[in-house]
Amino acid sequence: MAVRQVLFLGNPRLYETSVPVEKEELDALRGVVQDLHDTLMEFRSKYGAGRAVAAPQIEVMKRLIYMHIDSPVVLINPRIDQKSPEMIQLWDDCMSFPDLLVKVQRHKACRIQYKDMEWKEQTRMLEGDLSELLQHECDHLDGVLAVSRALDKYSFALRNQRHYLA
Repeated sequence: MAVRQVLFLGNPRLYETSVPVEKEELDALRGVVQDLHDTLMEFRSKYGAGRAVAAPQIEVMKRLIYMHIDSPVVLINPRIDQKSPEMIQLWDDCMSFPDLLVKVQRHKACRIQYKDMEWKEQTRMLEGDLSELLQHECDHLDGVLAVSRALDKYSFALRNQRHYLA
């Protein structure tokens, strides 16, 4: 389909809460899913990073996440229903602010439930970087950006300064 323009930090649409996908919308969403794929792959080729993208980042205000690590995964109406008490700190990046890293704290593990493209209920237990990734993407669906989760005023760095970060 097409590479879509990613909304950048400062765009008020990024702070809006997305609406659930209805089963009747599945066929119409196939084009959006392809656009999410194309947009993610373009970002990955340009920045050497990018594992997932949430639909609101391309101004589709639906509860939809596209993830591509080893293979594509579409998460419709995802919800995190369990979070570990153990936390991790990490430098988070985002397609909506590609040159900025933000130090955040996230749950080390979580369980996510969602519908797939056949409208079947799926459940995944996630740990480490996948747990962090899906927490980040679910935040996008709720209008929350990593910059709002920064640990403190020193938790920001430019991507090209990554070698200085602990």
